[in-house]
Amino acid sequence: MTEEQDRLVQRARESDEAARLLQESGYQGFAASRAYYAMFYVAEARLLVKGLSFSKHTAVHAAFGKHLVKTGTVHPCYHRALIRAMAVRHAGDYGEVPRR
Repeated sequence: MTEEQDRLVQRARESDEAARLLQESGYQGFAASRAYYAMFYVAEARLLVKGLSFSKHTAVHAAFGKHLVKTGTVHPCYHRALIRAMAVRHAGDYGEVPRR
């Protein structure tokens, strides 16, 4: 793994732990945000394996689908989970109701 990938994986681990702590403390909205970022950082790290990097969340989502799911590298359920997690994150951060 590259240094950048290591950094992203570490951030994912920290975000996951923060999500767990926030959830246990009753902060579901903030926990959802941290859980999404844990997933997002892993997606970014996986894309870096292919030399791909993006500045927008939607671009990461699209590339994850195109370069990892459609090639059979990653199961489609992870792509759906990433997209759904962003909707839940928005609900937690901004009070929007996520669409199914």
